Amino acid sequence: MQESQFVFSIFLIFTGAAILSTLALYTRQSVLVAYMILGMILGPSGLKLVPDINLSREIGDVGIIFLLFLLGLDLNPKDLLHTLQKTTIVTVVSSLLFALVGFAVGYLFGFTFTENLLIGAALMFSSTIIGLKLLPTTALHHQPIGEMMISILLLQDILAILVLIAIHGASLTGNKLTDLALTVITLPALLGIAFLLQHYLIARLIARFNRIKEYIFLLALGWCMGLAELARYFGLSAEIGAFLAGVSIAEGPIALYIAQSLKPLRDFCLVMFFFAVGASFDLHYLPQVIFPAVILAAVVLGLKPGLFAALLQLTGHHDKKASIEVGLRLGQTSEFSLLLAYLAAEGSAALISPKANYLIQATTLITFMVSSYVVVLRYPTPVAFSEKLRRD
Repeated sequence: MQESQFVFSIFLIFTGAAILSTLALYTRQSVLVAYMILGMILGPSGLKLVPDINLSREIGDVGIIFLLFLLGLDLNPKDLLHTLQKTTIVTVVSSLLFALVGFAVGYLFGFTFTENLLIGAALMFSSTIIGLKLLPTTALHHQPIGEMMISILLLQDILAILVLIAIHGASLTGNKLTDLALTVITLPALLGIAFLLQHYLIARLIARFNRIKEYIFLLALGWCMGLAELARYFGLSAEIGAFLAGVSIAEGPIALYIAQSLKPLRDFCLVMFFFAVGASFDLHYLPQVIFPAVILAAVVLGLKPGLFAALLQLTGHHDKKASIEVGLRLGQTSEFSLLLAYLAAEGSAALISPKANYLIQATTLITFMVSSYVVVLRYPTPVAFSEKLRRD
């Protein structure tokens, strides 16, 4: 790509993202929806103003690496044990049930066994970004609803990591059993190396130079990308390496500063990732996937809130009203659903067909839009329609 074309593409992507994000916020929608729709408009299947999406896809991949690194930073082992005691039953049972529901719907529409497994996996998770962005800060930090949502989403993120490992392990050469066995062997080795390097090198460097914030920022970037590349060398995915890099320093006193410092860079890259997802969507497949996507989205939107509410009440976590609110706030699929589909459809040993990939993307987009409207119409959010419900 020539330099002028590169600059023009960046101009189109971020100017367009700013415009569509403004419209999304005025209509109380997730900005993720805006980025994906922008990709569909400007990409190869749309106006073709950004015909080469390889650059945005590569930058977006870096954003996913940062996203997994920051997720690892949030997984302080002590907090994780506390979380496991609260919502394990709710999270595991709901995830298994929706995996079965997704598998069954995929089977009815004639997808393969592996594709049905991936469709089911995509339905297991709720959106961390939408769930927390639409929750007022007071509820996020000081109310049981916020605490319960964070616990469920955190455990779902861990399940998503395990699914990512399985997807990568099953797509290395096409021999699924052999590749999964290699993953089981190499993952503990990488984890051991990560904690040894963290204990004997990274922790000492942080302790020695923690007053020099620019150095800490660079060290965190180097640690994240270095372990990502080491994971790739071991035959694992870069995202898993970044996740382990984050987990290894989650207990350190500097973790919060690193997380805050990397978020703007992560957000820049994630704009590119969701743009690339939208731009990769071949609109010629839309007639083939729109009907099953609407059915699948209706199943998610109709069943997921009620299932969460029932499980929370059965396990004694909330009264009926609060349980219903948590269920509705978690009643969509996840950005991890997009990532699972994206990774499973990549490469020569792709696990799913383009049709199954686009089905998961379309379903996710529909649930993002409908779920966001339901929440802002009924509950306090920073972007609610009603002044009574608008809370920071």
